[in-house]
Amino acid sequence: MKKITFSILFVWLSLSLWAARQPEFSTAGFFRLDNSGREVYSMNPAWRFHKGAVEGAETKEFNDKDWTVVSLPDGIEYLPTEASGCINYQGEVWYRKHFTLDAALKGKKLFLHFEAIMGKSKVFVNGKLLTEHFGGYLPVIADVTDVLDWNGDNVIAVWADNSDDPSYPPGKAQDVLDYTYFGGIYRDCWLIAHNNVFITDPNYENEVAGGGLFVAFGKVSDALAEVQLKIHVRNATKNPFSGRVEYMLLQPDGTEVARLSDKIQVKAGRATTVSDRMPVKQPMLWTPSTPTLYNLLVRVLDKEGNVIDGYRRRIGIRSIEFKGKDGFFLNGRPYGKPLIGANRHQDFAVVGNAVANSIHWRDAKKLKDVGMEIIRNAHCPQDPAFMDACDELGLFVIVNTPGWQFWNDAPEFAQRVYSDIRNVVRRDRNHPSVWLWEPILNETWYPADFAKNTRDIVDAEYPYPYCYSGSDSEARGHENFPVYFAHPANMQDASKEIDPTKTYFTREWGDNVDDWSSHNSPSRVARNWGEQPMRVQAQHYACPYYPVTSYDVLYKQSSQHVGGCLWHSFDHQRGYHPDPFYGGLMDVFRQPKYSYYMFMAQRPAVKNDRNAGSGPMVYIAHEMTPFSGKDVTVYSNCDEVRLTFNKGGKTYTYKKDKNRPGMPSPVITFPDVYDFMVDKAFSRTQKQDDVYLLAEGLIDGKVVATHKVVPARRPEKILLWMDNEGTDLKADGSDFVTVVAAVADKNGNIKRLNNYNICFSIEGEGRLLGGPGVLANLVPVKWGTAPVLVQSTLKPGKIRITASVLFEGSQMPISGELEFESKPSVFPLVYDAADAARIPLGSASAGQNTASKTDAEREVERLRKELNTLKLKEVERQQSEFGEKE
Repeated sequence: MKKITFSILFVWLSLSLWAARQPEFSTAGFFRLDNSGREVYSMNPAWRFHKGAVEGAETKEFNDKDWTVVSLPDGIEYLPTEASGCINYQGEVWYRKHFTLDAALKGKKLFLHFEAIMGKSKVFVNGKLLTEHFGGYLPVIADVTDVLDWNGDNVIAVWADNSDDPSYPPGKAQDVLDYTYFGGIYRDCWLIAHNNVFITDPNYENEVAGGGLFVAFGKVSDALAEVQLKIHVRNATKNPFSGRVEYMLLQPDGTEVARLSDKIQVKAGRATTVSDRMPVKQPMLWTPSTPTLYNLLVRVLDKEGNVIDGYRRRIGIRSIEFKGKDGFFLNGRPYGKPLIGANRHQDFAVVGNAVANSIHWRDAKKLKDVGMEIIRNAHCPQDPAFMDACDELGLFVIVNTPGWQFWNDAPEFAQRVYSDIRNVVRRDRNHPSVWLWEPILNETWYPADFAKNTRDIVDAEYPYPYCYSGSDSEARGHENFPVYFAHPANMQDASKEIDPTKTYFTREWGDNVDDWSSHNSPSRVARNWGEQPMRVQAQHYACPYYPVTSYDVLYKQSSQHVGGCLWHSFDHQRGYHPDPFYGGLMDVFRQPKYSYYMFMAQRPAVKNDRNAGSGPMVYIAHEMTPFSGKDVTVYSNCDEVRLTFNKGGKTYTYKKDKNRPGMPSPVITFPDVYDFMVDKAFSRTQKQDDVYLLAEGLIDGKVVATHKVVPARRPEKILLWMDNEGTDLKADGSDFVTVVAAVADKNGNIKRLNNYNICFSIEGEGRLLGGPGVLANLVPVKWGTAPVLVQSTLKPGKIRITASVLFEGSQMPISGELEFESKPSVFPLVYDAADAARIPLGSASAGQNTASKTDAEREVERLRKELNTLKLKEVERQQSEFGEKE
């Protein structure tokens, strides 16, 4: 008999964990609440997988024993970092999961909740088709209660197809698409268990403005907020239910600020809705700079007071208003400055769209750190984990319907768009981060009546205050929307009439291509192209000499134009062009370019502990190589910047003109500062430590930020660090983290200019994602660094990563090592132990030793390097004696 594991390696998430600043993520739209009768299980681990069409794979008895085993999220395949031009797989795939369930769940109502499956999909359980779905970005939900086998093996079979299909949105073929579909079950899968009287799921119930819990707001002020509550409860028993619904609202520190209880009666086999209003005195209002989240505890109790169902929902109390020429109002006040942010596709290096929840949070954190306040979800509803992160960190979100430059006159296409709009509103309506709904299809010539219908659907699904939708100002039917998307230059065109009743926003800015085939642009810069291209990109986004929408231009607009989103936050893959989009502030691994720091220089300089996007900074965009220019560029939000070249050298000073209109902190250029020959003169006299660029940022005459750049000398070692933004790696078989190797000199200065290849090896409870076939290991060094993705196993424990140059020798840089530990899974995991054992534990390059080096081997390597250094002193002396003297 097969051994089945029902993992109990989990930690129940609680308010204390939330307070500890570790991110937490909702499941099927809620957070678990202890002793509520509702349980959540992760179904992510150990799915058998087949790429291609297979006859009969939906049946329970199908022989899948030789299939590959993967865990969710899964994107079908690993891909290189340059994965554009339709190199990804499109076609049919099958997933099959074998499992048994704990007998304690018998008698419960059980739902299978897929957060998304790319393309067309069908879900079978034990051979029975339960649901069919069209579209790759919204939940696929099945009631599995009556089809499970409690005496043996159960099989979930999922068929999916990400092939081009014009019958559902986006509809456009990938080879003419500005992004990539990827594929697979690329988001989480949950099993939700609760009693037979339960709070429903709005995406399953299909009720207009109904299903589940709906939290909205009436009047909102500093003195009082009116919280509107609407809950939908279903009774799946044969007896009528009588009880009450209880709400408890807690501040972040756990203090109760409001409580409400209401009677509820539900007929057998029916559902009912109960609506209430909860006043909150002196509310802590949600804003991007103070993203206060209350915890709303919801419970359904029977007549005896027993808790039948319940959960927790995080809510942020805020009001949003667009007032035409007067602009954007938050919590009853004019916002007072432009909202600046970026668009985001969620794809990541190697894994495509199959991104762990922690990566979504880290993406949001990195964007918040540079002072961004708004994200446009391009061009689809994004992972619920990203929406949770935006709530927590204080990022407004424009929520998009899937679509890009495509319309199909067939009635089914519009109906499927309408369905997407309804379901994204139902999924995201309780997020305080939602700033605007974008229900129209991006850059598409659709019929005018379609545009009106989309606006009407949003209003029907959210029939409360503070709900707004936006449309391109040039699109058909735009007159139906209160917010117009437009560039400032279009607004300033004398031939265009500005409607004083509309508010304007730039949905995409920053691109500046030569033509729409070549796609050459000063905005599109790969990080490894080096200093000058990256400085050009940053200047282009900041304030170029030519007319184009930029940070500076957006800050010079009237209050009627309320901001804009950069295209794009991160480099991403595309279907219709061989090159990835290189216009991100960070690359596909989220490694920053210079423009990232230019954006950071625009954030508030005064540190606010509740606002990650604040605090003084200064950054030198110069590497001090023999090829670096004489001018030195600095980004800073301080009032004054001092730049010093070398110990005892000249100091240059910049003072910000506070009366200058435009962006808060223009790019600072100190002309004619750096000279490599000065470096040489110091170095030839053994004064390398005296060579540096030092930038000091001052506010009110005090140094509050510094950045020092030192020339990188001889490559001596490999550095390793984990890019995790302080988050834990969870041992759930799905979570992963980026580990970065860098080639450095003996003092740890990164050698940006080198062409090594790095080989990674791993030991312990982790695996390396990808392999030599996609250049994921071996990894070519680009701009001094080589990243790799490390995924957890299903067991918490230590992980050791070793990074070495491909061809080791006595004079080559010594290996680097990093050890860290994965933590227990947050959720209980359901999986077949035998299947889990078949998941590969690592990847390695052909012909390379995958074992990490022992401590003894590393010590020998270090001592040999020290001995070689002494030997080279004589070589250096003789070269100095016989070489050029000047």
